[in-house]
Amino acid sequence: MLKLNAFMLLAGFISLVSCQQNNVEMYALRLKPGMDLKQEMAQFVETNQLQSASVSTCVGSLRELIIRPANQKELLHLKGHYEIVSLTGTFADHGKNNHIHISVSDSTGNTIGGHLVDGNIIYTTAEIVLLNNKDLNFTRVVDPETTFYELEVVGN
Repeated sequence: MLKLNAFMLLAGFISLVSCQQNNVEMYALRLKPGMDLKQEMAQFVETNQLQSASVSTCVGSLRELIIRPANQKELLHLKGHYEIVSLTGTFADHGKNNHIHISVSDSTGNTIGGHLVDGNIIYTTAEIVLLNNKDLNFTRVVDPETTFYELEVVGN
């Protein structure tokens, strides 16, 4: 544990919570055409009262893409056919607060990504695996340095 703590200080971590016991649940779900990617995942997390959910993997496609690109206030809204090549993030406060990034590629292989917002509509499918560690609780609090709501991890 001393080596890990020394590494954490050198790497600049503010806090790190790790569990000694493996108490992780895995959930697999499939979204169908016309469903909203972000809303459906958040609803699943809330309905199942997942306290520390994270996206493990996702493959699928969108017919409508709405993201907030890095360091931008304006949303990017595109219609077409896009393959989901990456989806990652965390759900806090039982799904009410989340921070999710998505990357998609178009028919020529060009890839774009950013913050996932509401309005990303499934084209054919979205196959998602979520993880939840029952020994942790994710919440979001205002960070005085960044002034944004940032993840706070609390052990149960």
